[in-house]
Amino acid sequence: MISESHLDLAIKDLFQNIQFQDAPKGLYDPLRYMIAIGGKRLRPRLCLTAFSLYRDTIGPEILEPAAGLEVFHTFTLIHDDIMDRSAMRRGQDTVWKKWSQDTAILSGDVMCIDSYRRLIQAPAPVLPAVLALFSKTAAEVCDGQQLDMDFENLDVVPMADYMQMIGLKTAVLIACSAQMGAIIAGAPQEESRAIYAYGYDLGLAFQVADDYLDAYGDAAVFGKPIGGDIVNNKKSWLTVKAMECGAKGLQEALGLPAETPEQKAHKIATVKAVYESLDIPALARKEIAALHRSAIDKLQGFDAQKREIMEGFAHKLVGRTV
Repeated sequence: MISESHLDLAIKDLFQNIQFQDAPKGLYDPLRYMIAIGGKRLRPRLCLTAFSLYRDTIGPEILEPAAGLEVFHTFTLIHDDIMDRSAMRRGQDTVWKKWSQDTAILSGDVMCIDSYRRLIQAPAPVLPAVLALFSKTAAEVCDGQQLDMDFENLDVVPMADYMQMIGLKTAVLIACSAQMGAIIAGAPQEESRAIYAYGYDLGLAFQVADDYLDAYGDAAVFGKPIGGDIVNNKKSWLTVKAMECGAKGLQEALGLPAETPEQKAHKIATVKAVYESLDIPALARKEIAALHRSAIDKLQGFDAQKREIMEGFAHKLVGRTV
């Protein structure tokens, strides 16, 4: 197995040295910008962690596909920020805000293509499985984004529909990242499938935690202003749960104007007061903990050392909220 410190160093080196085409600069500078502003590198880290359960060394056969996962994820962020009209990402201007919407669309497109260029460097014997898994996942992420946009036009969204949406938009790529590492490492099929199931439930926990932190996190840590989902009337887990609990005054609160900083602050405070009247923050933390446990339970058949490594990863990812 590969030590966590070795994985940390490999990921740091990988993204410090990642290369994109030099010209035209107007197309490729936004890619360099998005990679440079960083992030948790959750998906490549999980890919390498799953790989490390079965291998003792790290080489380009796993590093390039792992980078491809992050490049693809970053592409989705560029386009999501356009659709959400988000001005900030990780404390920096988003690509459409810094350049233009047209630039963001085209740079996102080429970033998606670049992710495949990296993925095809997986070993030939497993390449068909890797590409099939990734292509299926990429389409599912688009399905999830469309559902998310569809929900904006609905007053009420059932919780089952919301969980399906975040499963597609967020969880499948995290599950894909875990299984891809296992596939490239040559894991037994049964364990590979279990690692996917682990990643899926962990992805759900991660998204519910993200929804929770959007309202109750620290802006300096979260990387964007707190309350963005409320200001933009996004259907988050908290909103959906509050509606399920028969929240009074929530629709009126969500309908408040949010043009000026004062209006935004008032709207956020009003919606959060509704949440707190129903104990929604505590219910969210309970849901995150349940999904976290469900992810770990998917690894029942693994030996103690492998299970401990994956438990540690899960705790680091969502432990801040459970």
